Amino acid sequence: MSTLEDIEIGSSLESIQLPPVSRMDLIKYSGASGDYNPIHTIEDEAHKAGLPGVIAHGMWTMGNLAKLFTLFYEEGFIKTFSIRFRNMVFLDDVITLNAILKRIDENNLIFDVVAVNQHEKDVIKGSVVFQKFA
Repeated sequence: MSTLEDIEIGSSLESIQLPPVSRMDLIKYSGASGDYNPIHTIEDEAHKAGLPGVIAHGMWTMGNLAKLFTLFYEEGFIKTFSIRFRNMVFLDDVITLNAILKRIDENNLIFDVVAVNQHEKDVIKGSVVFQKFA
């Protein structure tokens, strides 16, 4: 789908599968976000915090959801995200991003969004309001 002009309720945007989460992804995100909590980059620190290993920043995963809408930025913009973190994302996890149109309210397209890991567990679930230009 290359345009949102004819999208119907219940339609899905094209799913996106991210490459396996790498430590370098998380190091780069730490620098970009200013979140240098070592549980996101250093195995020993993650273990000291009671985690089984390094975990991705929740906002890294959430930010990746925006990739679902990249093709449509000439038509509008993401107005709001409303999400819940459901499970942790670990190094080497493969995350798949999905969006289904739930409702249309004038120029606002409301999508249910989900990020799912390779074990079919939701890691993020919520909604995105995409506002089309008038």
